[in-house]
Amino acid sequence: MGILTRPESMMVIANVSMFLALVVSGPIAVEAARAFFVFGDSLVDSGNNNYLVTTARADSPPYGIDFPTRRPTGRFSNGLNIPDLISEAIGNEESPLPYLSPELRGRRLLNGANFASAGIGILNDTGFQFINVIRMYQQLAYFQQYQQRVSRLIGIPRTQRLVRQSLVLITVGGNDFVNNYFLVPYSARSRQYSLPDYVGLLISEYKKILMRLHSLGVGRVLVTGAGPLGCAPAELARSSTSSGRCSAELQRAASLYDPQLTQMINGLNRKIGKTVFIAANTNQMQIDFLTTPRRFGFITSKVACCGQGPYNGMGLCTVLSNLCRNRELYVFWDAFHPSEKANRMIVRHILTGTTKYMNPMNLSTALAL
Repeated sequence: MGILTRPESMMVIANVSMFLALVVSGPIAVEAARAFFVFGDSLVDSGNNNYLVTTARADSPPYGIDFPTRRPTGRFSNGLNIPDLISEAIGNEESPLPYLSPELRGRRLLNGANFASAGIGILNDTGFQFINVIRMYQQLAYFQQYQQRVSRLIGIPRTQRLVRQSLVLITVGGNDFVNNYFLVPYSARSRQYSLPDYVGLLISEYKKILMRLHSLGVGRVLVTGAGPLGCAPAELARSSTSSGRCSAELQRAASLYDPQLTQMINGLNRKIGKTVFIAANTNQMQIDFLTTPRRFGFITSKVACCGQGPYNGMGLCTVLSNLCRNRELYVFWDAFHPSEKANRMIVRHILTGTTKYMNPMNLSTALAL
């Protein structure tokens, strides 16, 4: 994603002090708790797919092996995922519950909700192979329904204020490449569009999603980029000739997509007249520890902790899979998803990172405004 040419000196003192607090004491509360809403795919799904008839699910061991309950929750992680860690940082007592959870009722609604669903993309045809998922249009419809439910609880004016003062995280787009354009050779979308034109389509459709979110009353939206798509163990395992090198075609896709996403976000902020959307360059955040894993305390950034086949990158993570003993040493938990430790590093950049990673400002600075 692109870098805004803005002076960084304004953030230096706050960034240094908050970063030290993170390193020394773990999660930090950047201010009083606020409602938190999550949209997107498996990187941020906290269990909605548990309630669906779908093959995209993480509700069986060893998922959740390092979660506080030591049980699978539907998170595609060995432990906490990015929404959990951001929730801790903004002072919430609990991470927003999956919207489909029967436990999301009464006063717990005021904490926010997680609408994310593993397997989905920006485009409605992405993830068709997973049978039943909550596509983006349905996630936004559920958000409208959520506001109606909360209005009955606290009234319309207070609901509008809750939503306006909330934080939104949206993570989507990776599946549009991995599970659509590059899913199979000569996929329908790859026959229909060249890669640059396909990226243009995604950006155009994503812009509509973000504008719809803004029209629903949200005031601050954190938008993550595609990440290093070609470096996941699943992609290394797909090519017998990769020799552990990231997939060039998927990395090219990310290199085309991320700068255009940032450009689109900057344009939306200019149109609105204030900074509503914040871009997180998750590709750059992860490339740092993918290229030099030992510098960050990992022993490998290529082999998944849980899986089978080359790089443990084939098939699902199950009780029959290879399972590493120390998840702290692995960048990837399974064939596609980061470990909790890697997620913590990503969230630290989101909270306190410079404009190398965050555009136009990091989350701590944005929430302090």
